[in-house]
Amino acid sequence: MFFGGWDIFPDNAYEAAMYAEVLKEKDLNGVKDELEAIKPMPAAFDHNWAKRLNGTHIKKAATRWEMVEQLRQDIRDFKAANNCERVVVLWAASTEIYIPLSDEHMSLAALEKAMKDNNTEVISPSMCYAYAAIAEDAPFVMGAPNLCVDTPAMWEFSKQKNVPISGKDFKSGQTLMKKTVLAPMFKTRMLGVNGWFSTNILGNRDGEVLDDPDNFKTKEVSKLSVIDTIFEPEKYPDLYGDVYHKVRINYYPPRKDNKEAWDNIDIFGWMGYPMEIKVNFLCRDSILAAPIALDLVLFSDLAMRAGMCGIQTWLSFFCKSPMHDFEHQPEHDLFTQWRMVKQTLRNMIGEKEPDYLA
Repeated sequence: MFFGGWDIFPDNAYEAAMYAEVLKEKDLNGVKDELEAIKPMPAAFDHNWAKRLNGTHIKKAATRWEMVEQLRQDIRDFKAANNCERVVVLWAASTEIYIPLSDEHMSLAALEKAMKDNNTEVISPSMCYAYAAIAEDAPFVMGAPNLCVDTPAMWEFSKQKNVPISGKDFKSGQTLMKKTVLAPMFKTRMLGVNGWFSTNILGNRDGEVLDDPDNFKTKEVSKLSVIDTIFEPEKYPDLYGDVYHKVRINYYPPRKDNKEAWDNIDIFGWMGYPMEIKVNFLCRDSILAAPIALDLVLFSDLAMRAGMCGIQTWLSFFCKSPMHDFEHQPEHDLFTQWRMVKQTLRNMIGEKEPDYLA
């Protein structure tokens, strides 16, 4: 397996890892030579989509379509240089500013026209990466909550090219450990919820980008969607019909990559008696996310080899805002999601699901 990528800064992988201070130097030095050999390609970047970042190692393109063509060439060059038969492209970059679906996203023809017309208001850099990957027959994984491949145009393109797509927004910290675990438990035991307050403190570049309200909006929408889908308030209005759900992310540089997630949950039980749950999770953001990224790459490649294309709903287990089309609802229950992963793998090898009544 070979690793490569794009970055808005020219540092090689070893220099970037030392700067991030996620891993200790003694852990990095064991693969120092390999990391120093990974030099990033200039990134497709637009400051307007991540205003807190100022990239110095970026592509010069007159239009979004030209940006796509440069990215496609990068993918071809990477495959040739490393003698790779297959490639998977994964977005592990920053959260872009929030945009809603627009007409330009509703069909492949409209999307391509917007790229060629250089409509930078609705065509984000991440969309350029996604289009380039699909065009080069490479599965694409969206690790941030960006709109990106979560559009009818990209669904159409991925099916046309028979390429898997998945996402979005890696489920690594607060959403994984609390909301997709605790919320299903509350619902299973029919415990009501009055309110759920969530706050995050982090100091890495992710936190810096999310300090901008436009970028935070994208993340907020992703985080807020989780418990509504799990609780189904339309079915259980007495228990979940009036949940006050608040999400906050605070940029605090001294924490660096060590994130603190704090939740206060107001619940009620039999006869309406109130109770509280408070959970404080001090985690390492990238340490939690790295295995998710690797699993998604391996599973996306497997899906491609198995002839699967379009939205990979079975990979919802890894994402806090699972992709879905207009005809389906996303599945957020962690345990149901894990069953989907196992059942998909069983189907691939012709194995039946265990019969627990036998």
